[in-house]
Amino acid sequence: MTARLHEGSMVIDYDDIVNYYGNYLTIFTLPKNSALINLNANLDVAFTQNFNFTINAPEVSNIVAAFGSQVVGLAVKEFAVNPFSVVSKSSMILLAVPTMTGTWAVGGNLNTARSSLAGAGTQNAGLCMGGWTGANSAVTEEYNGTSWAIGGALNTARAGLAGAGTQDAGLCMGGTGPLTTTEEYNGTSWAIGGALNTARRSLAGAGTQTAGLCTGGDDGALSAATEEYNGTSWAIGGALNTARSSLAGAGTQNAGLCTGGDDGALSAVTEEYNGTSWATGGDLNTARQGLTGCGTQTAGLCMGGDEFAGNSAVTEEYNGTLWAVGGNLNTARLSLAGCGMQAMGLCMGGNDGALSTVTEEYTKNTAGQLTVRYAYITMSL
Repeated sequence: MTARLHEGSMVIDYDDIVNYYGNYLTIFTLPKNSALINLNANLDVAFTQNFNFTINAPEVSNIVAAFGSQVVGLAVKEFAVNPFSVVSKSSMILLAVPTMTGTWAVGGNLNTARSSLAGAGTQNAGLCMGGWTGANSAVTEEYNGTSWAIGGALNTARAGLAGAGTQDAGLCMGGTGPLTTTEEYNGTSWAIGGALNTARRSLAGAGTQTAGLCTGGDDGALSAATEEYNGTSWAIGGALNTARSSLAGAGTQNAGLCTGGDDGALSAVTEEYNGTSWATGGDLNTARQGLTGCGTQTAGLCMGGDEFAGNSAVTEEYNGTLWAVGGNLNTARLSLAGCGMQAMGLCMGGNDGALSTVTEEYTKNTAGQLTVRYAYITMSL
């Protein structure tokens, strides 16, 4: 058997790759800084080993270099009809395309600069509350997609709390102390809700006002505790596999997501909740603590935080299995708050070396034409 590697470039529509060529392609995301694919010269077993084979082809790793640290790999399956019409039935093709990352745009500044605050709601109807201004804060602000307006003050000023719900039905819990205090927002004022079973700060929140979820945090030690809220009281849920604080949360009570944090070191761990127990998901590409998150279990978003090099601008997008690098924040910061969805995220406040008023809005790029580098291998006996 002989093999020949071919390389080049072409323009292709991203939607066509996913929607049309999906019948022919195996699509996989590569980890940060990895080679495109590890090859071994045994090409006769290529199809039977699910494309886990190698060939000495430095050109292939050059494709990764051309697109930076994160690419999506596309490998054509064994086929009778080749949609690309460039190789024969006994061949396969490898493509490398840049990840369709989103971008952050600067929004309206907070009225009160602060870090360690909590967020809830959506990009066009956001909510943030509490935080650290040099003292514990009770300030609540509401976002309309353009600017922030002052809302009703918390009953208990605090930092390191978690948030969930919407602008008109918000929820916050825990915080400095640590506290067991829960409050519910009706779009105008906060009312005291049911107390947490475990007082904690630097925890993560998710869900709604009547089906809330909180997990992790610091109760004097790193916590693995999870609790579920029914609109009146908190019940004990399944414990995290990795106890940690300063983590990010997203999703719902029965389909929760948490990632990153401080487990004694900077953590890349992701866990997924099914309403009963947590299972380990795909690791973050960049381990960090003090990050924030939003979205769902199968379309999550996390941003910011503190990594080894200092404040982070890194954004990552989760597909239910793996994290892919998204567009960087304009302002790197930690201890910020987030809300919204993966396609339309919102983050605000934090600490960028000083207390921040910065708000940013995320838009995920999901379509468009790309110029891609490709490599394909033709084989013949």
